Amino acid sequence: MTAAEPEFTLGIEEEYFLVDRATRDAIDDPPPQILADCEALLAGQVSPEFLRSQIEIGTRICASLAEARADLTHLRRTVAAVAARHGMAPIASATHPFARWDIQKTTERRRYADLQDDLQGVVRRLAICGLHVHIGLPDDELRIDLLNQASYFLPHLLALSTSSPFWRGENTGLKSYRLAVFDELPRTGMPERFDSWGEYRRHVDILTGAGLIEDATKLWWDLRPSDRFPTLEMRIADSCTTLEDSLTIAALFRCLLRMLWRLKRENQRWRIYARMLIDENRWRAQRYGTDRGLVDFGRGAIVPYGELLEEILRLIEPDARHFGCEAEVIHAREILTRGTSADRQLRVFDAALAAGVPRAEALAAVVDWLIAETVRGVEGAG
Repeated sequence: MTAAEPEFTLGIEEEYFLVDRATRDAIDDPPPQILADCEALLAGQVSPEFLRSQIEIGTRICASLAEARADLTHLRRTVAAVAARHGMAPIASATHPFARWDIQKTTERRRYADLQDDLQGVVRRLAICGLHVHIGLPDDELRIDLLNQASYFLPHLLALSTSSPFWRGENTGLKSYRLAVFDELPRTGMPERFDSWGEYRRHVDILTGAGLIEDATKLWWDLRPSDRFPTLEMRIADSCTTLEDSLTIAALFRCLLRMLWRLKRENQRWRIYARMLIDENRWRAQRYGTDRGLVDFGRGAIVPYGELLEEILRLIEPDARHFGCEAEVIHAREILTRGTSADRQLRVFDAALAAGVPRAEALAAVVDWLIAETVRGVEGAG
C-alpha cells in the first residue's frame, strides 16, 4: 500500500545584519529596544543571533508559497520599520561588505557563551548570515532517505543564493565566502549518509553520550533532520538579498524533495554519488556561483549552470504545478540572467571604483544597494 503523500509544509528562516544608515557599518551593540519592539510586534517570530549585530526571523508553518510570501513580507517589513526608527536598517547579505568581525559583540545568552567557550576563535569570526528552509516530513525513515538523495542538489541551490563576495572590505574572489567562515566550525559541510533513522540516532547518541554535544542541533550540516521539528532543514544557502530570491530557493528545495518522493513512490531513486564528488560541486558553487558551471557526474563533465537549471526545472515541473509555485520556480531563470546578490554587489562596487569613487565609498555604495534591495517589494505591501 502506498503511503499517503506528505503535506511538505514549509518554513523559512532568514538572518540579517543591522547597519547604521549613516556609517553603513554593522552595529556592534544595537539598543535592546530594537529586539524588544520586534518581539512585541512579531510574537515569537524574531530572535537574537550569535552576534548582537544580527537578527533572525522565521515564518510560521506554511501550507503554500503564497502563505510563506505573505509572512516573510510582513517580517522583513516590520524589522525594517523598527530599525528605521533607530537610524538603522537590516541587510539580507551573507557577509557585510566591510564590517570587522573582531569588534563584534556576542549576544549575552548561555547558549552563545557556551559556544564561544567551546569553539573559541573560529566561532568569533561567525559574522555571517544564512537562509534556512524547513520542509515538513513527519515520517522519520522518509526524512533520512531524502536526506541521502537531496544532498546532490545542494550546490545547485547554493549557486543561486550567493551573497557574500566581500569580507572585511576585500573582494575575496568567492561568491560565497560565508561557507569558508562557517566550514571552520566542526560538524559542518555535506551531511553524512545513513541507512535508516535508527542508524542516524545511534550516531547522534554516541556524540551526546560522550558529552561532545548536547543534542543534534549542534550538527550544522548543509542539510539536516531538524532536532526541533519533523522537517528536513536546508542550510547551505546564503541569506538572499531580495524577497523573491529567497522564495525561489525555498520553492526549488520543496519541489526537489517532492520530486524525490515521487521517485520513491515509483520504486525509483536518485543516484547516490560519493561525498567527494558533491563537495567538488559545492566548492565550484562557493567559488564561482553560477558562472563556471557544475559537474554533471553522469556525463563526467562540467556543464553550464543554465543547462543544469533547465534540467531541474523539467524534473520538478509536476511538483511546481502541484504546489502552485510555478512563478517562484521560474524566477530562477531571472536570477541566472541578472546575477545573484554576489554578482550584483560586485557590479555596484566595480562601477563605483570605475567612476573614481574612493574604495571606502564604493563599499558604502554596496551597503546602500543592500539596504534598498532587502526591502524591495516589501515596503508598503500587505
